Amino acid sequence: MSTESVAQRLTAVFEGCAVEDVVRLSGGASRDTYGFDIVHEDGARDSLILQSQRAGMTARAGAGMATEAVLLQEAWKCGVPVAELVASGGAESPLGAPFLVTRRVEGETIARRILRDDAYARARPALAAQIGAALAALHRIPVDAASDLEQRDPVQQYRDTLDTLGEPHPAFELGLRWLDQNRPPSERTTVVHGDFRLGNLIVGPEGLRAVLDWELAHLGDPLEDLGWLCVRAWRFGESKPVGGFGDYEDLFESYAEASGIEIDPDVVRWWEIFGTLKWGVICIMQAATHLGGLSRSVELATIGRRVCENEHDLLDLLP
Repeated sequence: MSTESVAQRLTAVFEGCAVEDVVRLSGGASRDTYGFDIVHEDGARDSLILQSQRAGMTARAGAGMATEAVLLQEAWKCGVPVAELVASGGAESPLGAPFLVTRRVEGETIARRILRDDAYARARPALAAQIGAALAALHRIPVDAASDLEQRDPVQQYRDTLDTLGEPHPAFELGLRWLDQNRPPSERTTVVHGDFRLGNLIVGPEGLRAVLDWELAHLGDPLEDLGWLCVRAWRFGESKPVGGFGDYEDLFESYAEASGIEIDPDVVRWWEIFGTLKWGVICIMQAATHLGGLSRSVELATIGRRVCENEHDLLDLLP
């Protein structure tokens, strides 16, 4: 949609307010994102962010946007740093697609800048501990907060997905076999964010400001989020094992202090291996979305080119 069309439709959402300065923003392979201001009758101005589901795309195997709205509200109550939800709606809304509107949180999301720019030099050593505390709060969200959150066998889920895609990937087959044979016991079931990593976090010079992108949220083992954060792809070329900025010990100790639950590094390692395989399969899915014509996108095609990186990383991790 053009920014003029978006502004017109947002006026129907925010009745009695003027919608100004609509700007399309980059980021996200399955959603359209816009920044805009609303001006109230008394002259007060709010700076907001709109995310709407892109044409041809459906929610991935996790939360739809209505569920995300609930999760954002519950996360706010539990002390998770998130952008405050302002409005939401479904396909029948004036936007013509499911959408969320939140308050704008200033900061950086681009991993390369967070990991390398001098502006974030003070934030980097603090991030692992801040994220450990944020994840502990996130995992306190009531499991019945959203009725349609699913809990599935993660190994079987991605085995089925890989079979459906119909492409031969022996490295992923080997990984699925190892994961199945070496499953750790799962001691807790919580809300799992499902995509907790740089790129989905807003960071300021002092550290973590907000957790974004809840569309892969589901029920499961909370250590899945910790393992996913440690996947090599989310280090963006840096050597530190936790997101390229921190050490395992800082993450685990902070999480344990905030949650009262000690972390078993071997279990997180299992989830790190699973996360590497998961991202590889998602890369195949993103490419298939482009190649199948559901959403023609250079970004999706480029993500598809990264499958081999994850095959290499997975083989590196397997004993």
